[in-house]
Amino acid sequence: MEAAGWQIARFVGQRAAVVCGVGNNAGDGLAAARHLHRWGRLAAVCCIDAGRLHGPAARELAALRNLGIYVEDELRFDDAAVIVDAIFGTGLTRAPEGRFAAWIDTINKSGKGVIAVDVPSGLDADSGVAYSPTVQADVTITLGLPKPGLLKLSGRVLVADIGVPIEAYEAIGIAVPHDLFAQGDLVRL
Repeated sequence: MEAAGWQIARFVGQRAAVVCGVGNNAGDGLAAARHLHRWGRLAAVCCIDAGRLHGPAARELAALRNLGIYVEDELRFDDAAVIVDAIFGTGLTRAPEGRFAAWIDTINKSGKGVIAVDVPSGLDADSGVAYSPTVQADVTITLGLPKPGLLKLSGRVLVADIGVPIEAYEAIGIAVPHDLFAQGDLVRL
């Protein structure tokens, strides 16, 4: 999660609002928020239900709070140039509902650039099914390896190296080109 957060943050070249759900994708977003704060690029952190975070994601939340960073329970991204979508990651198999759906709709109507963490929220990472609603990302920073479903609504896809050795992928039969991982400049939308 720490490596994922650093990789996400290093590509965000503008003041960002990080919008989080309640799972590990939220933890990746919270870790990114801590780095963005350190680099002067954090506008806000919004979490649908911080009380539901557990494990590593809850530890990332605690780290932010220890720095005095307030985590909003409502969407607030008026001071942000871009939105970092960390609501849902891999594993989603049904349409977002309730506040999750409302936040996705609001992000899509915001007129701001959107950078998705791993997959756009609302997109099935395996099948590519775009449930209604799905975040319409300008850029997706996918973690580890590209996901089969990243053909829709993902915008430009960057593959972030989160430290899994190439040999580990090869040991399970996945051939990974050594130039797969994104390098270089900040993303500016």
